[in-house]
Formats: sequence, C-alpha cells, structure tokens
Amino acid sequence: MDLPQQLKAVTLTHVRYRRGDQLGHFLAWISLVPVFISLGGFVSHFLFRRELQGIFFGLGLVISQLINEFIKTTVEQARPETCTLLEACDSHGWPSSHSQFVFFFATYFSLMGCKGIGFWFGLRSRWVLNLLHWCLAVVTMYSRVYLGYHTVAQVFAGAALGAVVGGSWFWVVNSVLYRYFAVIEESKLGRMLCVKDTSHIPDVLKFEYDNARAARNNSKSEKHCYKAQMNMKLTRASSHLLFFYIPFSY
Repeated sequence: MDLPQQLKAVTLTHVRYRRGDQLGHFLAWISLVPVFISLGGFVSHFLFRRELQGIFFGLGLVISQLINEFIKTTVEQARPETCTLLEACDSHGWPSSHSQFVFFFATYFSLMGCKGIGFWFGLRSRWVLNLLHWCLAVVTMYSRVYLGYHTVAQVFAGAALGAVVGGSWFWVVNSVLYRYFAVIEESKLGRMLCVKDTSHIPDVLKFEYDNARAARNNSKSEKHCYKAQMNMKLTRASSHLLFFYIPFSY
C-alpha cells in the first residue's frame, strides 16, 4: 500500500509556501480571499441583510466559477512545473479561478459603486473602496504566480474573463432582472425569506440608521404613553375605592 498516493488535501484552503518565506506566507493568506468573501461575506449577507442585489451578486460569482470549470476541463492546460511540489497537478490551470473570482468581484463591486448601490458615504469613500478591492484583486492574482500555482498567462486569462463576466452579469441584473425585483419581494417565497431591494435608496446606511433611531424613539414614547395610561387607571381605581370606603368609615 502506497499511503502518500492515497492522501489528498482539500484544495479550497490548502495553500503551500516555502518555509521561512514571509512574503509567501502573506500571499498564501491573500490567496484565500475568495474563500473569505464567499463563506464570510455572502453567507453573512444572506443571513442578516437579504438584499436582492447581494443575492444576485453571489449568484453571479457561482455562475462565473461554473464557467471557469467548464473552460478548464475543455482546454485542459496544465499548471506550471511547480505543481508537483504543491500537489496540484491533478487539476488544470487555465484560466485561474482565483483571478477570475477576484476580478469578477472587483468589476461588479465597482459598477455598483458607480451606480450608487450599497453603503456609500460619498464620492471619496467610493474611490477608497474601489482602490482597496482592486489592489486586493491584483495582489491575489500575483500570489497565484508567486506561490507557483499558475503561470502569468493563466492568471491574466482568469482576470480578463472575470472582468468580462462580472460586467456582463451586472448588466443582466440591473437591466433585465431588476424589473422583476418587486415581484420577487412580493412573492410567497420572498416574503417568507424577507428578501428586499434597497438599491433605489441613495444612502442605505444613513436610511437604516435614521429609521432605527426613529423606531427607538417611537418605542420610548409608546412606553411613556402606556405608563401614563396605567397611572391614570390606577388613580381612578384608587379614587373609586376611596369613594366606597369613606361612608363605611363613619
């Protein structure tokens, strides 16, 4: 029995780098960005936000990855020679799925910012956020080459495909599917899952903040009114008891 050949790592989080290579260690974590975005970002978004824009954003990433797998299995281009050390030779390399993922995300996110969809505080914050996730996309692409998982051509192919698919899917969602958002909201399933669309609100964060404060103030005023009503009822009850008690006291 040849034990090493029967062992296989989970490639989703299995990233190797040279021992003692601090840059490689950093880039290994960076290459896990798609995992953090998928499991941390979109799962949390669905659980706590239920925004249709975010749901279709995540659906687009799934479609993009399916396209990537189809192309990989069709083209069957091998990874670089370093895949032997990385134990990644059993999968194809063109185009890079990591590069495609992060560039789809960056493209779609930037287009959302240009259209004013999401949590935006103003034009300056849009530029800061766009710069942040584009830098993250470029560093992720570089990490796949540096760590030896892909060639330069493979990561550039993934980046180009991700940008094209991301832009195309944004157009589909906001030009074709957007007209059905109200139908989805009012559907039985939509009401059961509490999905909503707030893309028509310029500043969602400020809108929700103001409404949360208003609801809290209304709750305080309702409690105050309830206490006042209860005090009035107790006062009336006490006066009635006193009215019946005084004649019998003589």
